[in-house]
Amino acid sequence: MLTVLGFSMVICFMYLIMTKRLSALVALIVVPIIFALIGGFYAGLGKMMLDGIKTLAPTGVMLTFSILYFGIMIDAGLFDGLVRTILKLVKGDPLKVLVGTAVLTLLVSLDGDSSTTYMIAVAAFLPLYQKLGMNVLGLTCVVNIASGIMNITPWGGPTARAAAALHVDAMDIFLPMVPGMLIGCACLIFTAVVLGKRERNRLGIVTLDTSSAGIALGNGSAEECDQHRRPRMFWPNLILTLVLVGLLMAGVMPIQVLFMVSFAIALMINYPRIEEQKERIASHAGNVLAVTSVIFAAGIFTGILSGTGMVDAMAKGLLAVIPHSFGPFLAVFTALVSLPFTFFMSNDAFYFGILPVIAQTAANYGISSVEIARASVVGQPVHLLSPLVPSLYLLVGLAKVDLGDHQRFALKWAIFASFGLLAGGLLFGAFPFYHGT
Repeated sequence: MLTVLGFSMVICFMYLIMTKRLSALVALIVVPIIFALIGGFYAGLGKMMLDGIKTLAPTGVMLTFSILYFGIMIDAGLFDGLVRTILKLVKGDPLKVLVGTAVLTLLVSLDGDSSTTYMIAVAAFLPLYQKLGMNVLGLTCVVNIASGIMNITPWGGPTARAAAALHVDAMDIFLPMVPGMLIGCACLIFTAVVLGKRERNRLGIVTLDTSSAGIALGNGSAEECDQHRRPRMFWPNLILTLVLVGLLMAGVMPIQVLFMVSFAIALMINYPRIEEQKERIASHAGNVLAVTSVIFAAGIFTGILSGTGMVDAMAKGLLAVIPHSFGPFLAVFTALVSLPFTFFMSNDAFYFGILPVIAQTAANYGISSVEIARASVVGQPVHLLSPLVPSLYLLVGLAKVDLGDHQRFALKWAIFASFGLLAGGLLFGAFPFYHGT
């Protein structure tokens, strides 16, 4: 019953937001409560929801101050020079813009943190897409998938989880998957080319004045944005941002604390007057509320999913239907099921709950744990489209696109990238297609 209830809840949620019957914020709160009540979970329901909210509270704090920090940097004009440089390079060609977005996001994603990637990529590229009149869904699609591909680096979450769950070395998982990652990157570039050609056919090659960035993430007109520019603060802002990124990558302090302190410093040095500070915070309040409210609502969804035992039942139910004849194909099977599994549940639930069971079964057919671990990361481009991933709400919030629209637009391309990883893993021997006993 829990298995059916869990899948029904997730499918109902996805249907409601993708058909725009409900907003993601409302659906994340209402849908799990209804299904929990249907399942008879009256007692302890409040505690489940509160536990889920507590789990995501640090993420909410991080997103609040990261949005404010990068908002201040954008207002001050830190990224104007980058936008002007990109405009000169692409010469108003949407195809070059999308390919450039893919390449640069892949490089930025090397830090393994999707939230940082989204903030930097959107801050740098959104003004460009707005200037050219391009579909912003193309930006969010390419950025989302690029982060998913690069997320399987050893310092990224899924590879570390797989290594811990199966007691193997993270580098042993990662290195044989590098060719697969390159094929996945090629799939992403192909996606960018296809989307870019569509935009070029729709818009043509636009002639632009590259003397000014002229737009800042939609917070007012170009004239209003110019009033808040602080060109003399470019170098202090750049140094502060580089130090912040370096500290984030080094992990010397909690990410929430780093963004809070950096935001306070950025606000003081760029806008020393109290009235200016209040005005700048108020101008970004809409972005903050749109993202963080959904994060806390997602806490209710994940809290009920875990607290009721639905997520465990879903995992066991899917494993129970695997026929014995699938045994020699378990590596490929693991790769394929990692797409829906990591979409419908968290990485923790998949890697610590399901993967050890699959690996133990696969061992009976001569398939090693490290091969299963490599196959398990194939679904990461699809995983980052999951409504259970907090950073997804940051991406759509910063880009000001609808979550359902983004998922409909990007899902097929994310699956395409995952199949690129799968093909690379098979072709270069990271895991076997068939392994007989």
